[in-house]
Amino acid sequence: MAKRKTSANDETLVDIVEVKESAESFVERNQQLIFGGLVALVLLVGGYFAYKYLFQEPKQKEAVEQMYKAQEQFERDSFRLALTNPGSGFPGFLDIIDQYSGTPAANAAEYYAGICYLQLGEYDAAIAHLNDFSATDEVLPITKMGAIGDAYAEKGDLGQALSYYKKAVSAGDNDILTAYYLKKVGMLNEKNGEFGAAKDAYEQIRKDYPNSNEGRDIEKYIARVSK
Repeated sequence: MAKRKTSANDETLVDIVEVKESAESFVERNQQLIFGGLVALVLLVGGYFAYKYLFQEPKQKEAVEQMYKAQEQFERDSFRLALTNPGSGFPGFLDIIDQYSGTPAANAAEYYAGICYLQLGEYDAAIAHLNDFSATDEVLPITKMGAIGDAYAEKGDLGQALSYYKKAVSAGDNDILTAYYLKKVGMLNEKNGEFGAAKDAYEQIRKDYPNSNEGRDIEKYIARVSK
């Protein structure tokens, strides 16, 4: 996946490099989990509403048909094109948001747009679109809060990043995602000298998510804050 632009302030980069794993590698590893939920949001939206929007609301059906080109560009890491000009006369995510407001497709486009801006290094725009995204199911509320946390971490606002990583942890219980953001909570607390809070986060991983990627080497983090 394409690399995001980073700050020119090397000191800030050194400060946050251990705290955050790059969002693009995380999304790449867990693409099926995250975007499976997003596709479900676009196409299903739960029994009655799925029927209502897909079969009774031509606007939603049209939005889904119009958005596929932007999704293709997104999957190719062509984030700017996905936002504004995916090609062949199809609208980008920003136009989907404007032209099909109120549909599940436009809501999903808010999430896509937020991730595009995050990858492009335009963090305020990423935060704005992710905040406008209404997350449902068991996965998307976690990824929404976590992505906002990543945007704040990239901006160097580690206080806000920690707040949103905590919200991600509280937003759901998922063996992959919750453990991932718990580790970020622990590492930010550790960086801030809050070793007790860091240890609590690491121990929660050990207790609740021992088989996660984070759980496999969590003992060394616990040992580090137990000295």
